[in-house]
Amino acid sequence: MINHILFKFTNLKIIMSQKTFNVLFICTGNSARSIIAEALLQRLGSGRFMAFSAGSIPRGKVNPFAIELLNANNFKTNAFRSKSWDEFAGADAPILDFVFTVCGRAANETCPIWNGQAMSAHWGVDDPDQSNLSDDEQRRLFQKAYQTLEHRIKMFIQLPLDNIDKSVLQKELEKIGNAAPKQS
Repeated sequence: MINHILFKFTNLKIIMSQKTFNVLFICTGNSARSIIAEALLQRLGSGRFMAFSAGSIPRGKVNPFAIELLNANNFKTNAFRSKSWDEFAGADAPILDFVFTVCGRAANETCPIWNGQAMSAHWGVDDPDQSNLSDDEQRRLFQKAYQTLEHRIKMFIQLPLDNIDKSVLQKELEKIGNAAPKQS
């Protein structure tokens, strides 16, 4: 009986000691890819991650195709908004553990100084917002971006973040940035 109680308390202690990691996804416009990544990590991270998104030059509104895709996948979309990365650089901003750029342009920009010592990696995803294409073609591009981000985020949440060497973790984060889902 005592061993059983001890086992329960030990498991409770392990669960309570797990850190919640703050993750920021950056894209230039913060209207599609970074919003999709925020939604996916918030759901797939099962409370172990707080996901955020921002842009260097936010468009001010979320792309309607991104909203449509997220709604189709049963996400609540009313809280998503396009915002500046400056919101995450102030003294009252959350301390970030990870910052991932998901578009090529944001990866080359000079980022603000983040609170904490965030690890970063580039997880570039092709821009699905192609106004020169038909709506159906754009929807296919958005779906492809969603699948790529979902695949990478699933890889990320499987990493042993509580007990991995930082140099090994950095290499893993960079590998994830090159990972693509298998085509069916």
